[in-house]
Amino acid sequence: MNRKHFLSALISTGAAFPGVRAAAAILPFDDMPAHPIIPPYLKEGDEIGITCPAGFINRDEIDAAVRIMESWGFVIRIGSTVGLKDGSFGGTDAQRAADFQDMLNNRDIKAIMCARGGYGSARMIDRLNFDAFTKHPKWIIGFSDITALHSHINSRFNISSIHSKMCNSFPDDFRTSDAVMQDTISSIYKSLTGTAMQYTAVADPNNRQGSATAPLVGGNLSVLQSMSGTPSEINTKGKILFLEEVGEYLYSLDRMLGTLERSGKLRHLKGLIIGGFNRIKPDDPGEEFGRTLYDMIFERVGKYNYPVCFNFPVGHQRNNYALKCNAIHTLQVSNTGTTLVEKTI
Repeated sequence: MNRKHFLSALISTGAAFPGVRAAAAILPFDDMPAHPIIPPYLKEGDEIGITCPAGFINRDEIDAAVRIMESWGFVIRIGSTVGLKDGSFGGTDAQRAADFQDMLNNRDIKAIMCARGGYGSARMIDRLNFDAFTKHPKWIIGFSDITALHSHINSRFNISSIHSKMCNSFPDDFRTSDAVMQDTISSIYKSLTGTAMQYTAVADPNNRQGSATAPLVGGNLSVLQSMSGTPSEINTKGKILFLEEVGEYLYSLDRMLGTLERSGKLRHLKGLIIGGFNRIKPDDPGEEFGRTLYDMIFERVGKYNYPVCFNFPVGHQRNNYALKCNAIHTLQVSNTGTTLVEKTI
């Protein structure tokens, strides 16, 4: 058997790389169906699983989230990784993958809430088998490090997911929390139960006006750029891309944006949404980078003509609203502000 045919046979049987699952359901980007796959929306009595694909969290730290989601009428199943610790992770890679796999396979669980972010999803994603998930899709919920999972399932399987706050961001007492906290947490419930989401952002003098209707994809910038060249690489062609980041130097942001540009991820967009870029680290004295975030964005996208908006309410911040990734939205950027409206299929 020649080398080419031998490798093809190994890959088709999943034998090429021990421990890495074959992914028969994966389609090339250009062969994706026109409309995304929307998992079934939840109704009262449905189960939500809580698991830790990234950083660790103690059982008592998810109590507020459990109480609130139960008040919504859902049954909560707590995964085996809650309370586990392996360094900074919620258990070993094998333990986190096994817990997540159990929830992917369990037909009774209709949504999977990631307990927190941190780091670790990309370490275990290649251990997962998505066959059951692609046959019976369910909502995957989270942000930050969970961007790796959003990127993987949005791009590889054309299935939608929810970018939102996680268990570690739920308030201890929902009734006494402020309006922004209540609205952002309620946006998770609305997204899970089928409300077509609609958001606004104030006008920014750096916005580039225009409108676009397309699937919405994106998440954390550093995670997205780290997916480049991997099976979890984001597909941005013909999409509205949203980006957020926290705790980076300006030069690091420029490097990451450069990776997106050089890999073609900014070339064929329908629109670009810039969310919170918070707690940017100060330059070292004498080593000032000399560019603002606005400068860096338009250095990368100035030659294109799609709409661009800044300061959208998503990211590592209190006004971090739930967004349905890979669902079709209309973005409208005008001199009076920005609107993002989910379109029903």
